[in-house]
Amino acid sequence: MRNGSVVRVINRQELLNSAFSENNKKNREIALNTIETLFDTINPKKIIESKVKLLDNFLCIEGRKFDLTNYRKIIVVGGGKASGSMAEALENILENYITSGLIVVPKGTSKRYKTKKIEILEASHPIPDNSSVKGAKKILSLVEEVNENDLVICLFSGGGSSLLALPRNDIPLRDKKKVTDMLLKCGATINEINAVRKHISSFKGGQLAKAAYPATVLGILLSDVLGDPLDVIASGPTVPDSTTFKDAIHILKEYEIWEKTPNSIKKILIDGETGLIEETPKKESYVFQRVSNIVLGNNRFACKAAIDALKKHGLKTLFLTSFMEGEAKEFGTMLGAIAREISVSGNPLPPPVGIVVGGETTVTVTGNGKGGRNQEIALSAALMIKEIDNTVIVSISTDGIDGPTDAAGAMVDGETIRLSKQLGLDAAEYLRNNDSYSFFSRVGGLVFTGPTGTNVNDITMIIVS
Repeated sequence: MRNGSVVRVINRQELLNSAFSENNKKNREIALNTIETLFDTINPKKIIESKVKLLDNFLCIEGRKFDLTNYRKIIVVGGGKASGSMAEALENILENYITSGLIVVPKGTSKRYKTKKIEILEASHPIPDNSSVKGAKKILSLVEEVNENDLVICLFSGGGSSLLALPRNDIPLRDKKKVTDMLLKCGATINEINAVRKHISSFKGGQLAKAAYPATVLGILLSDVLGDPLDVIASGPTVPDSTTFKDAIHILKEYEIWEKTPNSIKKILIDGETGLIEETPKKESYVFQRVSNIVLGNNRFACKAAIDALKKHGLKTLFLTSFMEGEAKEFGTMLGAIAREISVSGNPLPPPVGIVVGGETTVTVTGNGKGGRNQEIALSAALMIKEIDNTVIVSISTDGIDGPTDAAGAMVDGETIRLSKQLGLDAAEYLRNNDSYSFFSRVGGLVFTGPTGTNVNDITMIIVS
């Protein structure tokens, strides 16, 4: 959230002006209004303010109570794209009780947040840098000073894995960066990527909870992972790890990047598999005896916000799933087929209708173009809805950053492919080259919001009037 304000679609008017009919313009306006309403609803600061309460001396959250007078020190730590807003909101509620804290946010965003007792540091995303290591070390040094009379509140959201990176043992940061980059490009899911990250880290996979023991630990989480597996959100610093060194090796081999993996990482993983290095803490470990983890927001919450907004525009609605995954371009083809079926036959719902899908797809990079998973979804969907006048499809990342681009995603309609042909562009070839950003830069349709200060996966909407 920029300076606490509602996120807006920066190029809203351009997207409206490029509509080829009044019908399409109306559908585009509905989509854009829904996006902006959605971002207002999933504002991390609003979520914290609505779900975290201070009643007398008790911190109350999701039916749990913590008597703050019982604690000698209360420390707030964490990281992620939403952690700055979360920290600001929490400090507004608990300022007189907080002793100190440290939150790590993406580069260029720290000045948005006003905190007095919680320090805000910046680091790199999605590839970690030296600032990521510095932040993780400072947090560990803070929690290692606590004892059984203290409370450690941990704020984590999507992006935390990169922003808080402390390579295990003698792994150079450059090696961790290399394997992270390979995992991001090979089509691995976030669950698989984080399984590897946890086993080459001294911070993730329950190791923050281990460092904080025997203090009371409260993890407050915003989920960017399908199904909200706690140990995957920001790689689960306060959560028992359900994966193993063996799993990490299997993932690297399955995606055929084991041979390219730096020797420093191979050694750690092999030593861990053979028992020479201790596993990450599991659910039976003593370190979790005084740990609570609570998810306050997720993709399903965002999808429902979108559905509510579409209903207010008079549309029949269908929330299809919050478990969207798989190859982005294949999913886009399917969504385009659904839109075409609605337009032609009124199945599964007759127009006017709005369908919402959430989750997070992957892109297996085989070309040398520029793009993101949401732009690939939109481009492949455009090929399916060409020449249909009454349909708009938009796909966006809720963090406002789709892949390695400055766009949140893209919007398409039945005229997108016709216009590309007029410009001499082969949409299918752009898709094969993973070059969706270049395609939409020429044809139009990119959606720009700037970094939103949150991350609860992706949202795709189909609107048929």
